[in-house]
Amino acid sequence: MVWLIFIAGAVLSWGAYGALLYLGQNQLGNPLKALLCVGVAYAVIGILLPVAALSAQGAMSNFNSTGLVTATVAGALGAIGAGCIIWSFRTGADPIYVMPLVFGGAPIVNVLVSLVLHPPKSAINPLLYVGFVLAAVGAFMVLRFRPS
Repeated sequence: MVWLIFIAGAVLSWGAYGALLYLGQNQLGNPLKALLCVGVAYAVIGILLPVAALSAQGAMSNFNSTGLVTATVAGALGAIGAGCIIWSFRTGADPIYVMPLVFGGAPIVNVLVSLVLHPPKSAINPLLYVGFVLAAVGAFMVLRFRPS
């Protein structure tokens, strides 16, 4: 159950991400400067930390080319998502709208992509579709009843 600590870390990090990114972008005055800062943070945390850990484990070799390409595409999708969030702010959106839509829609897309990449071995429970509707309704409710 230690994994729950990491889930909480992701929830807290990504939950604060949009509001802080919006603030930083406004303070910097240019969305490209904000994206550059995101890239620097990714480089420091996403490159230096695993290089140090993999080096300490003696595991800096034998990268599988298929896994390398797939993981790099996943990283690019993360960076593209950050760019899309930044540009949504730049074109007038407010984090109180953007983040509920992103975090309401992303889990639905995640499940659909996961179903394609890892087809279920048994029939899909119809409650999955109820979950899709509830996720969409939840995002709508967060937007509808947000603080003014």
